[in-house]
Order: sequence, then structure tokens, then C-alpha cells
Amino acid sequence: MLPRLKNKTFFPSWVDDFFTNPMLPDFEHRVGATMPSVNINEDANQFNIEVAAPGMEKKDFKINLNNNVLTVSSEHEEKSEEKNKKHLRKEFSYTSFSRSFTLPNTVKEDGIKASYTNGLLSITIPKKEEAKEKPARQIAIS
Repeated sequence: MLPRLKNKTFFPSWVDDFFTNPMLPDFEHRVGATMPSVNINEDANQFNIEVAAPGMEKKDFKINLNNNVLTVSSEHEEKSEEKNKKHLRKEFSYTSFSRSFTLPNTVKEDGIKASYTNGLLSITIPKKEEAKEKPARQIAIS
């Protein structure tokens, strides 16, 4: 059990150093993980999710919907090989991410569409007709 200090868990200083040492590359590059930035917008007819993922290809992505949870994931592997008379060097680079979004019950699941253009994965999630905003109308008095 870790000692507690003023209602906070006390971590050894080497843990802090691992995550904050400016002389080391950032944590994402040390573990081969990246988390792309995401924009989520809503208008009267739909939700839009934009995932910034430059340098990837359409085939690198998987989008799944299960019990109102939309999951966007990617796995990408790069291999390089360098040969000369005396040496052979191979390097592998593997990156992956997974982001999940809980969708409201007001979405039309069978209308979800996705596209990938110029480093931006765009997902359009339409709303059900009954969830769309209705224009104001005047009620006649009889």
C-alpha cells in the first residue's frame, strides 16, 4: 500500500521524473502510443466527429458501433531495412490508438458515414427525425 499525504497518493520521485523529465522524449513516443486530437460538433441534423490523423491511410482505421458506443481505432506498422556490405539494420515502428464515444439514443445508427481526406477522418452521425429541432410554428386558436 502506498503512503498517503494530505489525501493524495504519494509516488516516488522517479515516477514523476519519468513523466516530466524534459531531457527525455515525451511519453507518447517512448511507449509508441499516440492519441489524435478530436473535434466534436453538433448541428440541428447531425453530430460530426473529426479525428486528426495525418500520415495514415483509410485502411489503417476501424470504426465499430456496439451498444451506442462508437469506437475509432487504428493500428499502423512501419518497417525499414538498411543493408550494406557489413551490416543489416531493421527497424519497426508500431503505433495504435483507440477512442470511444458514447452516443445518445437520438442518433440514427444505420446512417453513420465516415471518410478520410488529407489527414482528417470525418464521421457523420445523423439524428433521428424525432430528435431534430423543429422550427417554431404558430398554433391557430379555434
